[in-house]
Amino acid sequence: MASHSSDAFRLFSAAQRAQQSSKIKELAEAVKSAGFLTLDEQAIALGLSRSTAWTILKASHKASGLSGSIINRMLAAPELPPLVRTKILEYVEEKAAGLYGGSRSQRRKFAARLSIEKLPVCQETESTLVPEHNGITRASGERSWVIPEGPIRQ
Repeated sequence: MASHSSDAFRLFSAAQRAQQSSKIKELAEAVKSAGFLTLDEQAIALGLSRSTAWTILKASHKASGLSGSIINRMLAAPELPPLVRTKILEYVEEKAAGLYGGSRSQRRKFAARLSIEKLPVCQETESTLVPEHNGITRASGERSWVIPEGPIRQ
């Protein structure tokens, strides 16, 4: 019996990795569709080095996916096309919701590493990133986000 639960865990993890890879491929396609065809152009548009851009755009990024610092750098890029920004924010929301795996603690740490001022506050749709204390900022002026309790929605 133990092997069956272990097999199910591996299959789910493989499915999560495939879903994450698919989202990163969508991001790469959005960069290309915005007219950034060469690696140099893509790296500049994403605000990343050539090697980091290449790794991401080839969807061969490490198993844990895009880090908060990489996401922050991309969102801060002045030439980032709107569709690419949308794909990045979708990725952030899905990763924070646990669609790509990770414990609640890992997801909370991921969300905490993001530069909140670069994330839109979703008013019309439910978001997995919810302002703590109904969006009230801390004394430091920093906004805080939490991962909500309850089951993961897919």
